[in-house]
Amino acid sequence: MANSIKEQQDILEKLKIYTLNPMQEEALDVITNNANTIIISPTGTGKTLAFLLPLIAALDPESKEVQALIIVPSRELALQIEQVIRNMGSGYKANAIYGGRAISKDKIELKHTPAILIGTPGRLSDHFEQARFTSKEIKTLVIDEYDISFEVGADGDMRNIINHLPNITKRILTSATQGTSIPSYFKMENAVTLNSITKESSSKLVVKTILSPSKNKHNTLVALLHHLGNEPGIVFCNRKERIEDLSRFLDKKNIAHTCFHAGMEQRDRERALIKLRNGSVSVLIASDLASRGLDIPEMKYIIHYEIPDAYLEYTHRNGRTARVHAKGTAYLIKGSNEVFPEFIEKSKVETLTITGERKPNYWTTLFISGGRKDKISKGDIAGLFFK
Repeated sequence: MANSIKEQQDILEKLKIYTLNPMQEEALDVITNNANTIIISPTGTGKTLAFLLPLIAALDPESKEVQALIIVPSRELALQIEQVIRNMGSGYKANAIYGGRAISKDKIELKHTPAILIGTPGRLSDHFEQARFTSKEIKTLVIDEYDISFEVGADGDMRNIINHLPNITKRILTSATQGTSIPSYFKMENAVTLNSITKESSSKLVVKTILSPSKNKHNTLVALLHHLGNEPGIVFCNRKERIEDLSRFLDKKNIAHTCFHAGMEQRDRERALIKLRNGSVSVLIASDLASRGLDIPEMKYIIHYEIPDAYLEYTHRNGRTARVHAKGTAYLIKGSNEVFPEFIEKSKVETLTITGERKPNYWTTLFISGGRKDKISKGDIAGLFFK
């Protein structure tokens, strides 16, 4: 188990990570030596590993109960953290439970009690209410993307979860933005805050405004996408109806893309992200659900097709590009007579010049509904394509 420097190094080698960045090094030390820690660091800086290493190191290999609870705002983030823990190969069982799937699947997994439980507020609250596992040995609580988690659990789920955790000795909160107030019932008194958000990290982002000649921005978006070529990026909208409308329009213009919003089935959302990761598509049309917590490649740009209602969402969207050491651009499409909110900083207004048509994407993703249970191996699939 990960209770020594050597075992921690073994975990990092399994993840193909050989050195921690300064934020992770500091977080490891602070979390280990303090009861309450707040990590504020931009998206893509490795906050997940920063809290998982000390969390795993503190687990008791003799315990048969849940020892650590990780609360997340979305099912995608729950699944990602679950996969990271499995890739770490620590020997501890971890399970993700979340809304949007049959609760019977949760019950099956909880019969073989995990040491680390990851979940969304609503689903976790339900399991606590039904006493489907004991919380007496849960000593570590992590609230990832805590500002959004607070919103997701604002109907009382979060408070209910906390009330079922009487023996917490270590609390870790993470966020990609600063300024969100923390409810008193979280008991974060004397918390040590690690804030790695600096002016330098935001200076790599270039913001440009593209003027649309009409209220309907569809053609301006198409022109911009042609201008940008096949670089990967996200087009943000405020509502799923707008996303679906844009998708139909881009289909007519033969622009390969995929969509991502809360109204989609979980399987379809996962497939959309797979296509984006493997390069089958370079454009993702999404709601603010895609602005945080997703394991997707570095985006060269993001486009605000619609401006969000609040500055926080605007910041999170922009955080999808110009991450860590990379540069990126945020484009704001402004319709005829449209008035931007006050929080939109003055940005460069650019007159768009189309430089050519987009090249078709080279890759295509095929989903094969079969595997070991169907006696189909990777070699069988490769052989089929060779033939």
